[in-house]
Amino acid sequence: MPTFFETLSELMASGVPLVTVTVVDTMGSVPQDRGAKIIVTAEGRQFGTVGGGKVETKAIAEARKMLSGETASTTQFVSWNLNKDVGMTCGGIVKLYFEAHNVPRWNIVVFGAGHVAQALTSLLVHLDCRITCIDPRPEWIGQLPKSPKLTPVIAEDMPSMVAGLPADAFVLLMTMGHTSDKPILLEILRTRSFPYLGVIGSHSKAVILRRDVTEAGLPDELQSSFFCPVGLELGTNHPYEIAVSIVAQMLQVRDALSGQRVASSE
Repeated sequence: MPTFFETLSELMASGVPLVTVTVVDTMGSVPQDRGAKIIVTAEGRQFGTVGGGKVETKAIAEARKMLSGETASTTQFVSWNLNKDVGMTCGGIVKLYFEAHNVPRWNIVVFGAGHVAQALTSLLVHLDCRITCIDPRPEWIGQLPKSPKLTPVIAEDMPSMVAGLPADAFVLLMTMGHTSDKPILLEILRTRSFPYLGVIGSHSKAVILRRDVTEAGLPDELQSSFFCPVGLELGTNHPYEIAVSIVAQMLQVRDALSGQRVASSE
């Protein structure tokens, strides 16, 4: 049977998002000793125990909040009175330390799973991010890299997916062409605002898209609210070189926004 650390090492190497929970201190009557540990993934407890029963159920629920992003921090200490906070008859106190691993906070959403999207997602799975790729074609979705960081979504009505995207998502439109990119772009501009919005295409396509914005009755300032062509001006039209230029631009924007947040908090 593998040890705690062997299991943790295997899950860490595979990129599976997880939370380790450790009993760091106890007082009075408690179901486990200091140093007890569990590993929690999105599916629940994977290894170990911090006492079973109600205290473990509560610990797993708290770990899942961290995995889902409901709890923003990647580490936290809690101190629970087992009678008052957990509903157990024993009146001891347990202090737990939660630490999330492989839990990226950078959300990237890619509409389209064609050649450039395949190259792009192959690069992104090596970064600290969470990727969602949306496309109506199962055969293209099936070619995406297999990674716990990437969630493939088959959706016939791609514009309808816009409402459910995270507010902090970096969004890329690289579907089959202008006909399918346009309704997604207009839906975003009408209803949402994202920190990064890019549409793949040439300068000629950019002119058409900005005309589409005007014809849709949207404010003129929205014409400059998205990148098209997307990516930095470097490399060739090879899918992987385009992907590198897009990743570089997103990193540039992400780091600039991060700097603004730091500056505004000082």
